[in-house]
Amino acid sequence: MLFLLFQLGQHRYALDTGRIAEVLPLVAITTIVQAPAGVAGLFNYRGAPVPAIDLSQLTMGRPARRRLNTRIIMVHYPDGHGGTRLLGLIAEKVTETVRRDPADFVTSGITDEHAPYVGPVAIDARGLLQRIDVENLLPPSVRDVLFTAPQGA
Repeated sequence: MLFLLFQLGQHRYALDTGRIAEVLPLVAITTIVQAPAGVAGLFNYRGAPVPAIDLSQLTMGRPARRRLNTRIIMVHYPDGHGGTRLLGLIAEKVTETVRRDPADFVTSGITDEHAPYVGPVAIDARGLLQRIDVENLLPPSVRDVLFTAPQGA
């Protein structure tokens, strides 16, 4: 299976490319007044507004650094109404992919109710690599703020 790698601080994370629609350069984001923590705002994607989550803000309490390798990873996110919607994930050091057997990722034995999106880990020559579970990225309350109605409604 192919995974896209990125970093949050000094830690490496992997995202299943089967969930990814596209990887974009960091574009202008319009903030949303009183948005939940981690919600960077909205951006124009091919004429449609798409919400963006800043993974650095969500996990570390600081916005992603604006660098050439900071990207918006467009993922197919379950909208809570039986469909999927596009969601932009702002991440740093989005520079490589890796092929790994999903069985290489094993449970760490540690769970965090505040970060249910952090999945199993794999080990390689550079250390630990944690999978991100897109389905559990946002609590239902935040998901419902971003996707208030089914698409096309």
